[in-house]
Amino acid sequence: MTRTLIRGGLVITAADEVHADVLIEGGRIAALAARESDTAAGWTADTVIDATDRYVIPGGVDAHTHMEMPFGGTVASDTFETGTRAAAWGGTTTIVDFAIQQMGGSLRAGLDAWHAKADARCAIDYAFHMIVADVNEPVLKEMDILVEEGVTSFKLFMAYPGVFYSDDGRILRAMQRASANGGLIMTHAENGIAIDVLVQQALAAGKTDPRYHGEVRHALLEAEATHRAIQLARVAGAPLYVVHVSAQQAVAELITARDQGLPVFGETCPQYLFLSTDNLAEPGFEGSKYVCSTPLRPREHQAALWQGLRTDDLQVVSTDHCPFCFTGQKDIGVGDFSKIPNGLPGVENRMDLLHQAVLDGHLTRRRWIEIACATPARMFGLYPRKGTLAPGADADVVVYDPHAEQVLSAQTHHMNVDYSAYEGRRITGRAQTVLSRGVPVIQDGAYVGRAGHGQYVPRGTCQFLG
Repeated sequence: MTRTLIRGGLVITAADEVHADVLIEGGRIAALAARESDTAAGWTADTVIDATDRYVIPGGVDAHTHMEMPFGGTVASDTFETGTRAAAWGGTTTIVDFAIQQMGGSLRAGLDAWHAKADARCAIDYAFHMIVADVNEPVLKEMDILVEEGVTSFKLFMAYPGVFYSDDGRILRAMQRASANGGLIMTHAENGIAIDVLVQQALAAGKTDPRYHGEVRHALLEAEATHRAIQLARVAGAPLYVVHVSAQQAVAELITARDQGLPVFGETCPQYLFLSTDNLAEPGFEGSKYVCSTPLRPREHQAALWQGLRTDDLQVVSTDHCPFCFTGQKDIGVGDFSKIPNGLPGVENRMDLLHQAVLDGHLTRRRWIEIACATPARMFGLYPRKGTLAPGADADVVVYDPHAEQVLSAQTHHMNVDYSAYEGRRITGRAQTVLSRGVPVIQDGAYVGRAGHGQYVPRGTCQFLG
């Protein structure tokens, strides 16, 4: 059995910071021991990694990605191979992607299609959520089976009428089923019916530029849908996870629910913390690069998001990574913002941007690891196998250089997309070495992984419940 020893680093988890050595055997964490202790001094290994002046942290868990997702007549530009490779470059060692049920089809067929896309192609480990597009009695029964098999979360859309949209009755029925089978309902909370009216009115008035994408998807319509989803979950007696929260009014709805002791959880994304409607308003068609849903908000919303992360009213930062190239994909929407494919690249940037937030005083180091590693693992039934450094956990380990400076750019990133949403941004911190189940994927700043190393991971139920 091969042994790897990581010596001399500052081990940071959600619970603790300690100068310790980490021993890895057979792809799992075997032990941790204080630096210079008799225990650590006696360890020998086949490979020794020097982590002096570095952090040793759990691999990131990105609980919201869309590799190869069809949308708006095109397909997200990252494959499972390119997307998971880019994730590893950024210090993420597990993704949870979304399999999609087709209207009129079964959950099983949708899940099988996503397994076929990912199988033997991923550089890091992966799991699946299930997008439920067509709630009916056979589908509700399938939800029970999927939970038993390790697909324990189901996303329903209050947006995109005619595509993914579910009305309140269908959402309620799915929530009732999840309440019974232990699944977790995730919602895209925007009032899609009202938004469609505003879209048509804007286009009729000649307002076709990308910035109008943000204006028609009003913050109050995110807040209204968030409130409605919470009340439906209360009626069903079900927990609720609201994805990509962007508006301060939606954060307020989550705070109210959590203050009442309700099992309601919220996720935000780096784009809402670091970008704004200023980007959507960039001249020419440049704003299309930043079209995503929920949309970017005015900068004043960012303070509420950071505060929510500090107070645990928002628990997770995921990427909603869904990249479309500026040339050949985003430009489908020239002259009609409603046709711009919705989505941003970011799976490679999340851990580094959040480390920059530590340096900027928004987060502590342990909270960084909590919202990017431990809590997403616990939320989606992967903990303690993922999201922490403890004996028995998978050896998903990042040796992180907190002093390395970098400039984010499409010229140097590894995502399969022709622009960066953070082009030219200077940040400090970078993954130096990344291990997935003890196997190097990134080694001293070079990719040494392979497609097919990543394994599918069945999940348990949400560990914040019961």
